[in-house]
Amino acid sequence: MSEPAIAWVPGRDGARLRVRYLRQGRGLPVILVHGVGMALEAWEPQVAVLAANHEVIALDMPGHGGSSLPPADARLSDYSAQVVGLMDALGLSQAVVIGHSMGALVALDVALAHPGRVCGVVALNAVYCRSPEQRAAVEARAAALAEQGAGASHAAAVDRWFGTPVPPALADHAATVLRLLEACDPVGYARTYRLFATSDEAHRANLPSLAVPALFMTADGDPNSTPAMSQAMAAAVPLGRCEVLAGERHMMNLTAPTAVNAALLRFLDGLPAAPAARAARA
Repeated sequence: MSEPAIAWVPGRDGARLRVRYLRQGRGLPVILVHGVGMALEAWEPQVAVLAANHEVIALDMPGHGGSSLPPADARLSDYSAQVVGLMDALGLSQAVVIGHSMGALVALDVALAHPGRVCGVVALNAVYCRSPEQRAAVEARAAALAEQGAGASHAAAVDRWFGTPVPPALADHAATVLRLLEACDPVGYARTYRLFATSDEAHRANLPSLAVPALFMTADGDPNSTPAMSQAMAAAVPLGRCEVLAGERHMMNLTAPTAVNAALLRFLDGLPAAPAARAARA
C-alpha cells in the first residue's frame, strides 16, 4: 500500500475536519469504507488487487485512524458527507463506493443521498432490518461499551468475527483485527458503534430508489450480517444482486480475499462506466 495522506473537508458545522486516506492506481475511482473499529489498513488485500486497473481511495472513517472525531450526536450523514468531501478535495466527480459492515451503511447513504456522485455501490457484510433478538444483542453491546469502555469489547468482537477459539489458520488475521481495534480512538469507536447499533433500518424506505448497480455480498457464517439481509436488500434495489460466500464469516475481505476480490472485479468490470475508465487509463 502507498503512504496515507491527509485531506481537510467541511464538517456539519462548517469546521474543517481531517481525513486520512490513501490513493493508489489509475482508472475508475473506487472508494473503500471500513467498518467499526477498523482503519484503511483493513483493506490491504483489496487495494493490492483493485489498484492494478482502478484508482483506489481508502479512508479512515470519522473517529478512526487519523480522521477527526464525529460529532457527539453522530449521524450517518456525517459519515457520507466525509466521503463526498474527500471526493471534492481529490477532484473526483463520480466513484464506486464499497463499504464493509458499518462502511456498507455509509456507502449506501452516499449513493442514496448523493446519487449523481456514485456510479455503483457494494455493501459487504451489511446489516439490514435486524430481528428483535439481533437488535437486543447489538443494543446490549452498545450499552456495555458505554459503561465499560471500548477495550472490554475488543476480544468479544474478535470472537464474533472469527469464532471461539480462533482457528489457527485465521490467527494472523485475528491479530491484525485486534491490533486495529486497540488502536482505534475509544470515543470515535463508541460514537460510531452507537450509530451502527441503531441504523439497520436507515435505508429501508429508500432502497427502491437506488438507481445504480449494487452488489450485496456476505458470508454464510456471519450471524449478524446474514445472507437473508443481503438478499432482502438486493431484492429491494432495481439493479441489485446478491452473492453469498460459503464457509466464511464477518471479516471475509481479510480471510477470503481471493474470492472477495474476484467478486469485486466482476462487479466493477460490468459497470457501464468501466470501459470508458479503462480507455481513459490507456
